[in-house]
Formats: sequence, structure tokens, C-alpha cells
Amino acid sequence: MRRVVSLVPSLTDAVAASGPPELLVGVTDWCTHPAGLDAVRIGGTKNPDVAAIVALRPDLVIANEEENRAPDLAALRAAGLPVLVTEVRTLPQAFAELDRLLTGALGLPRPGWLTAAEKAWAGVEAVGVRRAFVPVWRRPWMVLGRDTFAGDLLARLGVVNAYGSHPERYPKVPAEELAASGCDLVVLPDEPYRFTAEDGPEAFPGIPAALVSGRHLTWYGPSLVEAPQVLARALAEAR
Repeated sequence: MRRVVSLVPSLTDAVAASGPPELLVGVTDWCTHPAGLDAVRIGGTKNPDVAAIVALRPDLVIANEEENRAPDLAALRAAGLPVLVTEVRTLPQAFAELDRLLTGALGLPRPGWLTAAEKAWAGVEAVGVRRAFVPVWRRPWMVLGRDTFAGDLLARLGVVNAYGSHPERYPKVPAEELAASGCDLVVLPDEPYRFTAEDGPEAFPGIPAALVSGRHLTWYGPSLVEAPQVLARALAEAR
């Protein structure tokens, strides 16, 4: 495999950390890791430039069933490009899909960081249980619902998602309802919406807020190695 286009920031990070620099020829505008990546930018995850991708003549396009739109992937396949679509909703799924992509589809040696990530998470012990809601967007407010990768990571760290059994995966919930949910924690990641100390906690007075790294909470790649420590520290510091 010599030429790859990645439509997923997490997978861009994973491929760049595992293969030769020339492997990635195209990535999205949202692919921020690693810094200084030398690849053609082909638009966003939801609006990739199909013609630009085809012009790059990739041997493989890598995508994700949640982050990328089915019509775009269908257009790429119609143009004759092989497309590998990952599905990641739990930590074990993430490890399996990363292995399938890196060692299977790309034929790379199994990267040391992947083994290190598995060991890091195998050693996690949830200390205490906190009931929380996890906004991922504002205007309107949207939170993590059922069957999400981020929700699985938080559960392993002792956080019970108050909306984890909601019929929708990312339900819209008014701030007033969230504030009255009886939760003892609100988890605020800095992506996809960039929550900060000044933008987010003020909507839920009296509820301790944990400001967490979105990359460590929602990305499945090299960041998984340090994610248990980074997230646990942020949760412990919530005030």
C-alpha cells in the first residue's frame, strides 16, 4: 500500500505514527495531528472534495461510519477507489479496527503504541462512581447518548452517563433539563465544540465541571496511550 487518503483525524494520526511519511497523500482540514503533516488537504470530514481525492490516485481511502457521509463514500467507490470504513463505538472495537487497518489493510508492522495503549487501558481501575452528562455541542445543547466511544471510555473511568440509555446517540437536551438532571458532574470536552472554563460551566451552576481533552476522549489512535491518565486527572480536578 503506497498512497492513502484519510477522511478521519484519528486515523490520520494513527497511520502517520505507524507508517512511512509518504504513505498519507491526502487528509482532511481537521487532521491536526501530527503537526506539520505534509499531505494535500481535501476538505472536511462531512464535505470532502471527491474530485480532489480521485486526482490523488490513492490505493485506499480510509473512513468511519459515523464521521463520514455515506453519499461521499459511495461517490468515491463509484470513481473506482477502494474505501475502508471503520466502525468504532467501544474501546475494544477501536483496538480491533486499528489493527485491521494498520496491519491488515496497510500491511504495516503492529505499532508499539497500539500495544502500549492496550496495556494502559487494561490497567485502568475506576475509583468511585460519578453520574454525569457530557455535552458535545451548544446552540442547541447536545449530549452523549447511547453506544458511543467516548461514553465507553468514561465508563471505564467510573463515570456513569446519565443519558447512556437514551434512544438517540447524540440527543438534543435543553440546558434547563441538564441542570436539573441531578448529576454530580458535567464533562465538557474541547471538541467538537470547544468548551472552556468561560464557555460551558456557567450554564450549570452548582455542578462540578470537568474540562477534558477532546482528542483524548474521542480519538482512537496514539492518544489512547496517555488518555487514561489525562482523562482521570481532569475528572479528579473537577470542581
